[in-house]
Formats: sequence, C-alpha cells, structure tokens
Amino acid sequence: MTAKILDGKLMAAQMREELRVEAARLAAAGMRPGLGVILVGDNPASRSYVTAKEQACKDIGLYSDDNHLPASTSEADVLALIRRMNADPKIHGILVQLPLPKHIDESRALLAIDPEKDVDGFHPVNVGRMVIGEKAFLPCTPHGVVQMLARSGVQTSGRHVVVVGRSNIVGKPVANLLLQKKPNANATVTICHTGTPDMGMFTRQADILIVAAGRPNTVTADMVKDGAVVIDVGVNRIEDVTKKAGFRLVGDVDYEGVKEKASLITPVPGGVGPMTITMLLFNTVESARDALARAQKA
Repeated sequence: MTAKILDGKLMAAQMREELRVEAARLAAAGMRPGLGVILVGDNPASRSYVTAKEQACKDIGLYSDDNHLPASTSEADVLALIRRMNADPKIHGILVQLPLPKHIDESRALLAIDPEKDVDGFHPVNVGRMVIGEKAFLPCTPHGVVQMLARSGVQTSGRHVVVVGRSNIVGKPVANLLLQKKPNANATVTICHTGTPDMGMFTRQADILIVAAGRPNTVTADMVKDGAVVIDVGVNRIEDVTKKAGFRLVGDVDYEGVKEKASLITPVPGGVGPMTITMLLFNTVESARDALARAQKA
C-alpha cells in the first residue's frame, strides 16, 4: 500500500478562492478586510514568509498595511505601531512576525495586540477561549491541520490521535482542538514529547499521527500503524550537494518509508505549510465579518 498524498497547495488554493469571494462580499458592504504586518529586521526566513503573506493578501483582495522596520527599531516604537493598528478601523488583523530582535520583548509585543485583532491566535485571551471551546482566533498551523483532515474526509470522532511535540505553536493547540466535543474533533488525544520513553509504543496506536517535533526522521516506518493518517508539520533543512541551494527541505517523518504504510500522508514541502498562511487570511476575513456584524448592530 502506498499512501495517498494530502496536497496542501491544492487545498489552500480552494480555500483562498472561497476567501476571495467572501472578501469581495464584505468589501461591497463597506468592510474590506485589512491585515497589518510588522516585520522588524532582515531575518531572511521571516522576510520571505512576510512577503508571501503580503502577496496572498493582494491575491484575495485584502488591504495590507505593511511595515518593514530596521532591526534598530525600539520596543517603544513597535508598541506604538501596534497601538495605532489596534485603533485603526481599516485593520482587522495584526501580525507581528517572530522572531523579533533581542532588545524587543516578544511577550510584551504580542500582549499589546487587541485580542479581537490577534489573527495569529497567540494572545492568552484567544488561547484561553480555544481551550474552553469558545469562539476564538485559532492558531494558524493547528487550524490548518484540522481543516486538512476535515476537507479530506478524515473521520476524527472516536479516533486515536497521537501528537508528537508539545510546543505552544503547534503541539498543544492541535491537541486541544482535536479533543473538543465538536465536529471535526471529538478524538482521543495522546501527546508524546522528548520525555516520552518508547515513543513508538504510542505512535503505533495512532489512527491519526501528527508530527511536530522539529527534527528529521523523528518518526520512521516501524513507528506507524498500517493505514494511519500521517500529518507532518516539520520543516527542516538538510545538506544536499545535488541541489543548487546546497540543501533540501524535509519533514519530521521519514517520508519514503512511512508512505508505504500510511493511508494518507502530507509531503514536505507542499503539505501543511501552504495552509498556515491561508488560515491567517481566514482569521482576518473572519475578523472583518465580525466587525461588520458589530457595525450593523450599532
């Protein structure tokens, strides 16, 4: 058995078309969705990521307030810019690209964002709402994973999901989302991490295996049950002299081995990655929809 590929690029393109239609509807009603972006410094990965987000905004008709600031920008100036965006009715979502330079307190910057504009889903208010099952902006990568499962027709209710990794960005939130008593969730969830002895004992029980460990070959074929659904969130650079760049991207899963046992698997690149930016757009459009509803009630 060779696994069917879960094509994140195709799924993201379908969602972006849906968002383009909704953004146009909101703009016609006088509420064009707007995203404020703050990038401090010249981190190449951050700059590339932000450029992709800005292009995605343009492609689906969102307003984008782009602020690319020098690395020497003070914390006070960054906080002042966040306050301006909080007060700007044209901005429905605020993205502060991490990492920030060392002289800027990341926690202070993220806490300064109005939770109603926290489209990354990192503010403690949104994290708390997510955990207790209230309406919230969901963190983009975990929400993207849930969307991929739902749109691929993968049944989660009653299934055993094993999550490898416990980060605040992926592991913890995706586990919380999938254990909720809601559609596209209601799973039994196990979390494995660096302190787990004999991780394979748990991963071999997984109907759905989500790997976000940040290390290549964390999960190999002998650790996967026949027919499992495998979602590989990892993105790692490994040396490859046959490539012009001198490296290639791989996930946290031994793709070649695991694809012979899984029923569905995400590739790297082209799996979860494209969904992350799409869910940021999704949250921004949702924020504009909420703003329009509030305006109509006023």
